[in-house]
Amino acid sequence: MLGAAMAYLDDDFLLHSPTARRLFHEVAADQPIYDYHCHLSPREIAGNHRWSNLAEIWLGGDHYKWRLMRANGVDERLITGDADPRDKFQAWAETVPWTLRNPIHHWSHLELRRYFGIEELLTPDTADSIWDRANARLAEDDFCVHGILRKFDVRMVGTTDDPADPLDDHAAIAASDLDTRVYPTFRPDKAFTVDQPEAFNAWIDKLEGITDSAISQLGDLLKALRQRHDDFHAVGCRLSDHGLDRCPGLECDDAEAAIIFEQARSGRAATPEEHEKFMFFLLVFLGRLDAASGWTKQLHLGAARNVNLAGFRRLGPDTGYDTIGDFSQGRPLMTYLSALAEQDAMPKLILYNLNPRDNYLFAALTGVFQDGSVAGKIQFGSGWWFLDQKDGMELQLNALSMTGLLSRFVGMLTDSRSFLSFPRHEYFRRILCNLVGGEADRGELPDDFDALAKLVADVCAGNASRYFGFP
Repeated sequence: MLGAAMAYLDDDFLLHSPTARRLFHEVAADQPIYDYHCHLSPREIAGNHRWSNLAEIWLGGDHYKWRLMRANGVDERLITGDADPRDKFQAWAETVPWTLRNPIHHWSHLELRRYFGIEELLTPDTADSIWDRANARLAEDDFCVHGILRKFDVRMVGTTDDPADPLDDHAAIAASDLDTRVYPTFRPDKAFTVDQPEAFNAWIDKLEGITDSAISQLGDLLKALRQRHDDFHAVGCRLSDHGLDRCPGLECDDAEAAIIFEQARSGRAATPEEHEKFMFFLLVFLGRLDAASGWTKQLHLGAARNVNLAGFRRLGPDTGYDTIGDFSQGRPLMTYLSALAEQDAMPKLILYNLNPRDNYLFAALTGVFQDGSVAGKIQFGSGWWFLDQKDGMELQLNALSMTGLLSRFVGMLTDSRSFLSFPRHEYFRRILCNLVGGEADRGELPDDFDALAKLVADVCAGNASRYFGFP
């Protein structure tokens, strides 16, 4: 006789053993959130933004959903176009029933439950009711950016910011009564674009303005980057980030980098070899800055961006036209990390991998550069982007566990532009508890609930708090 079917997304969702359920409900569920890497808007946080309707908060900017709508045959006008918000929402409601086994089905219904108290499945038939009830909830006083951060006990948010960006919004947030600490993350990737001199020089012009300096030589650029690094530090920044297809592996000295810089400033595009060398030079310089300031450097590696050129030209970046890249990661990454180690300039470091074939390469590499100065100094970061789902999270957790110390892992982050993404922490925590609890119940881990509970609590929040120095 078959057992009774479990209710969808019930209290024990993804928890398939007694210890897994106990670990989640007694330990993980109430841990605070340290969302140390995301793409939330500092302007919206500073202004305590409110949303006019469900389509704005749920579909605006969400290229995860846009890709599925396109795959379901939805016209672009109803995705990113000028259609009425209610019609866009209806198109999404008609897509959702087709998303079974895609993590979006889980995430969407978790979001409806956790933010709006709506337990029905979203379908074309329930769309009217869900639209009306969600919009009524959006109109309530506490449904605003600050209210969401309080509701989910978000202790820290790390936004993603260019060195040429002003920090006014962060200053306004710091001066507000918001309990959540919101800090910028230093992401100077536009400094690498010597292969695109028009874009590079436009960015240099912005950097000149924000630093009140002239940048005509390489030394001027390095001075300006150091100045902005100090400015970011002064407002609480303790992380940097780079989003690269792969780490550069061609070493470069000051003289060669200076020539490449000057040629780009004069309008000559760097060759592929010169571009890689300049990136390597700057990444070493920036690594030294991070190490000297006690920062954590993040490397997001493996994305092939804007692959559909027609779509990219029509809609721009971050609209769903990126994919998992097929790049050779190991040797250039080893060369870069070895250069930092040789200069005694290895900062705390998190490596994020996008191609699952490279999980063990990244996880094992972290062990090579641990130096005993900080527990878990070199981290294999959580599954991100296309791996930010059940299978991808389990693959990352297993590769990390088999090659390093899961107990020192700094845990989950949203990497999202949406204020509706905080249930992804719950999703991760359920998967973590299921993995650990299931192995304990099978005798693969000790029958010691206190030890298991400490591991879970540390990975959910404690390690991130200590590693980044955020209370």
